[in-house]
Amino acid sequence: MPVHLIDHPLVHDTLLSLRDRRTTCEEFRRLARRISVLLVSEALGSLATAPASVETPICAADGRRVSTDVVVVPVLRAGLGMLDAVLDLWPAARVGHIGLQRDELTAVASKYYSRLPDNLSDSHVLMIDPMLATGGSAVSAIALLREAGARRISLVCIVAAPEGIDLVARHFPDVEIFTPAVDQGLNDRKYIVPGLGDFGDRLYGTL
Repeated sequence: MPVHLIDHPLVHDTLLSLRDRRTTCEEFRRLARRISVLLVSEALGSLATAPASVETPICAADGRRVSTDVVVVPVLRAGLGMLDAVLDLWPAARVGHIGLQRDELTAVASKYYSRLPDNLSDSHVLMIDPMLATGGSAVSAIALLREAGARRISLVCIVAAPEGIDLVARHFPDVEIFTPAVDQGLNDRKYIVPGLGDFGDRLYGTL
């Protein structure tokens, strides 16, 4: 399974501020959007294009247009914090949503909502979930996408744990993962160490 470690200096500067416990909710949202723009830009770097031309004020100019349908699917609720960044980069993207609730004791994810666009078989599906911890939610979400016909899926996360990467690799070895950080692992509460805490709580001020 391809794991793309994104080593852009702006990504890592932003990530360190996201990790900082002193970062306010307002600032956390701004930083989440910034890092998401940078990560998603990397994840969409291999989109297929087709030749095209336009008329400039001077003359004709040849170039390339994206020829791939892009579908972005945030995993609720934390993934919503990354959605606007994707739509800033590619407003034509279609949007689906998957809602998964993780049991805090067992870390098992259960579905409570799923609404996906039609005709996913020829689309580049970008699943966004900021934290890849146990991998249970990611595997469940990818399974739903596969059932809906998605063939090419990329997962973009801000922080990942080795346990989550391993679980996704076992179930879906063809799914590409884009992340700037693979942390040490999980603690006894299944939180990523050092991680950055609960992304959704910090994003929405529900600490």
